[in-house]
Amino acid sequence: MRAVAAEAGVSLHLVQHYFATKEQLMAFALEQLVARMADRLKERFAAIGPTPREVVEAVLVEALPTDPQSRTFHLIYTSYAVLAMTDPALAALPFLTAPDAMEEFIATQLGKAGVAEPRLEAVALLAMSAGLSSGVLAGQRSADDALAALRHQLDRLCPRDRPEDPS
Repeated sequence: MRAVAAEAGVSLHLVQHYFATKEQLMAFALEQLVARMADRLKERFAAIGPTPREVVEAVLVEALPTDPQSRTFHLIYTSYAVLAMTDPALAALPFLTAPDAMEEFIATQLGKAGVAEPRLEAVALLAMSAGLSSGVLAGQRSADDALAALRHQLDRLCPRDRPEDPS
């Protein structure tokens, strides 16, 4: 908490006034990250056509560390995930709320696109995205290569010329 106060240029007392524990501070930081990602997704959605396939692609592209802002998001989120695996107090927080919501959203969009077994495909796409993100962060592959792999998988699931369910 001292490091956060120093970085923010405020007193430790002020940070402790708003956050009684390290876990509360980290939960708040995670909420802010998720809100920023949601804002970035809204911007992406405004710039695309409204087809379910395009929506899923926008979510998956945003889920990759392709620019400084998304790279920072991934580094922080990954660090939090690792801490939550080893710290019982952090593990007790609702860490998976946002990923579960993203999975549900993608499954719904895939269902609208006529994909068979949309829930399983959403799980597979998100797992692929997580692995590709780690690869980009580690320097194993470029962001462009990761995007190409995701788009290849999406093209397999949702060819751009396949009619979509109007519901």
